[in-house]
Amino acid sequence: MQRFTVNIKLPARTLTGALSPHNRGAADWGWQGLIAYGCHSLVLIIDANTAQTLQVLERHKAGVVKVKWAKENYHHNLGSPYSLRLASADVTGKIIVWDVATGAARCEIQEHAKPIQDMQWLWNQDASRDLLLAVHPPNYIVLWNADTGTKLWKKSYAENILSFSFDPFDPSHLALLTSEGIVFISDFSPSKAPASSGKKVYITSPHSSPSHNKLAAATGAKKALDKVKILISNEKPSAESVTLNDCLQLSYLPSKRNYMLLLYPREILILDLEVNQTVGVIAIERTGVPFIQVIPCFQRDGLFCLHENGCVTLRVRRSNCSITGTPNEEPDPEPVQELVYDLRSQCDAIRVTKTVRPFSMVCCPVNENSAALIVSDGRIMVWELKSSFSGRNVRNSSSSASPLYSPISFCGIPVGAFQNKLPDLSLDNMIAGQGTIAGEEQFKSSLLQEVHLKFLLTGLLSGLPLPPFAIRMCPPLTTKNIKQYEPILAVGTSNGSVLVFHLTSGLLHKELSIHSCEVKGIEWISLTGFISFATSTPNNLGLVRNELQLVDLPTGRSIAFRGERGNDEPAIEMIKVSHLKQYLAVVFKDKPLEIWDVRTCTLLREMSKNFPTATALEWSPSHNLKSLRKKQLAAREAMARQTVASDTEVSSVESSVISLLQEAESKSELSQNISAREHFVFTGADGQVYHLTVEGNTVKDSARIPPDGSMGSITCIAWKGDILVLGDVDGNLNFWDLKARVSRGIPTHRSWVKKIRFAPGKGNQKLLAMYNDGAEIWDSKEVQMVSSLRSGRNVNFRILDVDWCTSDKVVLASDDGCIRVLDLSMKPSCFRMDEQDLIEPVWCPYLLVPRASLALKAFLLHQPWNEKYSLDITSIDYPENENIKNLLQEQLNSLSNDIKKLLLDPDFTLLQRCLLVARLYGDESELHFWTIAAHYLHSLVREKPAKAPDTAILQEQLISPLDICYDLLCENSYFQKFQLERVNLQEVKRSTYDHTRKCADQLLLLGQTDRAVQLLLETSSENAHYYCDSLKACLVTTVTSSGPSQSTIKLVATNMIASGKLAEGVQLLCLIDKAADACRYLQTYGEWNRAAWLAKVRLNSEECADVLKRWVDHLCSPQVNQKSKAILVLLSLGCFTKVAEMLHSMRYFDRAALFVEACLKYGVFEMNDDANKLIHAVYADYARSLKLLGFKQGAVLFASKAGESAKELLMELKQPKEEETQD
Repeated sequence: MQRFTVNIKLPARTLTGALSPHNRGAADWGWQGLIAYGCHSLVLIIDANTAQTLQVLERHKAGVVKVKWAKENYHHNLGSPYSLRLASADVTGKIIVWDVATGAARCEIQEHAKPIQDMQWLWNQDASRDLLLAVHPPNYIVLWNADTGTKLWKKSYAENILSFSFDPFDPSHLALLTSEGIVFISDFSPSKAPASSGKKVYITSPHSSPSHNKLAAATGAKKALDKVKILISNEKPSAESVTLNDCLQLSYLPSKRNYMLLLYPREILILDLEVNQTVGVIAIERTGVPFIQVIPCFQRDGLFCLHENGCVTLRVRRSNCSITGTPNEEPDPEPVQELVYDLRSQCDAIRVTKTVRPFSMVCCPVNENSAALIVSDGRIMVWELKSSFSGRNVRNSSSSASPLYSPISFCGIPVGAFQNKLPDLSLDNMIAGQGTIAGEEQFKSSLLQEVHLKFLLTGLLSGLPLPPFAIRMCPPLTTKNIKQYEPILAVGTSNGSVLVFHLTSGLLHKELSIHSCEVKGIEWISLTGFISFATSTPNNLGLVRNELQLVDLPTGRSIAFRGERGNDEPAIEMIKVSHLKQYLAVVFKDKPLEIWDVRTCTLLREMSKNFPTATALEWSPSHNLKSLRKKQLAAREAMARQTVASDTEVSSVESSVISLLQEAESKSELSQNISAREHFVFTGADGQVYHLTVEGNTVKDSARIPPDGSMGSITCIAWKGDILVLGDVDGNLNFWDLKARVSRGIPTHRSWVKKIRFAPGKGNQKLLAMYNDGAEIWDSKEVQMVSSLRSGRNVNFRILDVDWCTSDKVVLASDDGCIRVLDLSMKPSCFRMDEQDLIEPVWCPYLLVPRASLALKAFLLHQPWNEKYSLDITSIDYPENENIKNLLQEQLNSLSNDIKKLLLDPDFTLLQRCLLVARLYGDESELHFWTIAAHYLHSLVREKPAKAPDTAILQEQLISPLDICYDLLCENSYFQKFQLERVNLQEVKRSTYDHTRKCADQLLLLGQTDRAVQLLLETSSENAHYYCDSLKACLVTTVTSSGPSQSTIKLVATNMIASGKLAEGVQLLCLIDKAADACRYLQTYGEWNRAAWLAKVRLNSEECADVLKRWVDHLCSPQVNQKSKAILVLLSLGCFTKVAEMLHSMRYFDRAALFVEACLKYGVFEMNDDANKLIHAVYADYARSLKLLGFKQGAVLFASKAGESAKELLMELKQPKEEETQD
């Protein structure tokens, strides 16, 4: 065990165990890097890297059903710092929003008294960071301001709402999963409730789908997939085909726009929402294990799936180029195009039993390379993905999955062809995106390395076993044992093992399997040893097997204390160890008690048959050890004198004492201890109090006190100093003052007194009493109650066992499987996270005060300081108090070695550093900004050089586009390619006329006229649109570029648009290559996303940029207020000066300064007076903000770069230094 500095003040804490069924969906992994999950009515906060519990939040009165971390998708500064905000909801419909670091509730929200079905924070945080949408059963969605607890609006729907999912690409879109189908809401806004009741679609049951009917093995699932054509329809399915909607989950795919997944126990369906059609099915074979949950990834098109056996699997979409097959094979008559997700990695399953089953899985949102599994028995398993390069031609050709390649850029910057193994920072650093793989074949062999992924278990937290428990705290801290004292709690469990917990850290120190049946009681005999007893279930005669074990903690060795005894006898009721830990009294149910010598494990006395059976027993705190010690010392001195003095001066009295004591000494040599005399009292069934003395190996009966008439049958006794307290079956407490010889009875009216114990510490007369329905603390000096806890009244658990931890803390074991350390008020409370003693330091800048966390960020970003890269914060001028500096240094030390190595690497560029720090801080808005900035700064600089195009440069451009998860921010060429592939797939999947028409429309917009004509000619002659479509086909094929026809078509198009047929008019304009006009019309009618889409697929870069710039102005307008999105669009257009201006005007000084610095490194600014002015203004403002943080050296650095505009600031910053030197 690690030696701790003695921490006498134990933190109040809760050790938790198994979860309740309500907690199944209550888990979340936040951008802040911590995992939160519900356990009964508690919310636990865990650090995934070190697998330590950081906080237990206790305020809910009922089971927690949902927990959600707040998003971090906004710019952080002193006004809006990095803080840990969490919302949790319970069965009674109460939502609490927490400030996790202090454990305080920021606000409490209540609407109805039914369990919250689902809740999410809004991800678009430009307008407000505090909005929380919740589903209040049965059919309401309510938008709350989670900072103030005010209700912004409430809306009801026709069906019961089960869950919902926000569209990650459009904050105004939302899909509700209801008991009948899906409702799509397209006018979601924080300011007012949706006006329409949404577009309702029905899911026809997927039981007709392939994994349920047995198909001929030869055709396999491929042909079967053609049979499941449609799953979503606008008509209500006929009554007989409706099965209960067994869809477990609905979720938008964050990796590409307008796709959604539906999860069923045996398959995952991928829907393309443009045509409401299944375009991919992941089915489980008949012998496979069903799904419980799936989490789609953002960075790559992958899915983390959780199965019923606790196995976590990662599936990644197969890239399209592998579908075409090799040229020499017979081409498939109709290639079945599918979105195929290949299984890439899976972790080990757990053993599932009645009580142990996987509850939920959470995935790290920042890096998407680790998943945590929450098991019903309270275990948390953290699985991390690791990548390994595979040899070139090792691939077994049988696997149909295309290979995964490693990305060729790291943190946005391409790495050389032979990259050294970079750390697995995140999913997009481990496998290349879809765009990369589709590059030219010849480059693949030279540049791309194939990777394999595997899951590693990197963290494991286990909870307490199922109750009941017997708990006992080790002997108290005294001045004598202060050097080796450790606060240890022994917990006996129902399966016969004893768990030993270290209470300063709350960690399990040892688990000892000692008994074969339920442990009923534990008594410590020293700081490192205890005696525990367990009894088996009684046989038909009422006899049991008693097990009494003496355990040595450091070695774990246990001895059967009563030797061969223990089979078929009455059950042990209790064991009590005397104060000097010399003797042990064992009390049986229907059998006289036994007195044992603990040091020699010998039986001193078994009481005779007619001796009364004890109902309660306690050892007296008084003993004659001191007088014996004095005598012993006197004897030793006398012996010493005797040997020195040769004459016979020694008196005869002394010599007789010596001979006696020598005898005593030789006896006690055995145990290196004097056998002092100790007393104990016990009560018989008649209420009489017996007083007995034990000395050496004799037991003497010394006195009897007649019963007190007011008391019922005595159940327990406690004795400390001159006060003896008795408790009885009727809940009376009787206080005897032995010195003053008075007794005082107090009826507590709380039924049977199960246990009473005095607090440790000299003169501390507090008393802890346990009843059937709770516990009380009394002050026995004043005979007054200090505090009380009652099940059902102020807590919702029942108390199973109690003990004192320290002189002012108690420990309670309860039937919700938790063990709580509480102060004297016995009020369950949360603690401040910074007061915790953690064994391993945890990287979490959110725990620092705002000034410190922002200063730490600046320290990491602006390396090197004084020309050298260092992670030692003391080496720089940061005049903050030592305490904060130490906290910062602890944070820096807790970083992993991989990350330290990157931060100290001089070749690690500024952009990469910004990206890495954004990841470390879990800052979502920063991460997206720097990803896109790094990509476009790099690619624009590559396009600039006028020298002959080098092949390497060409390769890079071909191979590494921005992944499609950035949607409209991707390069146009890649975006077009993706849209064409998408339409191909939609075309293959056509099943109704409507779908065909949608595909034809899309093909026309994309400029694929020949295929569009083919589709138009497919319309059957019975169809009402037959004539129209045939004419349209003729029109498309005959469109010429002659002036008159163009002007006619343009006129018709504008008339159509004016009369409300926007889509048809836009199509006509695209036919005559007037897509720019089409975009303008779309924008006029508010179809901004559609216009941007069309511009990217049809226009050249200048025209496209115009359209997107108009979109940027729209996004910046006050009624839309999506400036963060606008900045990203400007980055993708390469308008870097404009970006810097915008960042500065929005007062994002840190981001602006870093961005300007990066742009200067890449030389993308046109240097003129305006640019210089901007650069100086940005630097000066940033220097001022660093000065506010107290980060002097950083402020000086930027003030000196800011030229004239920061002259005064620089003087001010340097002044104190001069004063110091004058002193």
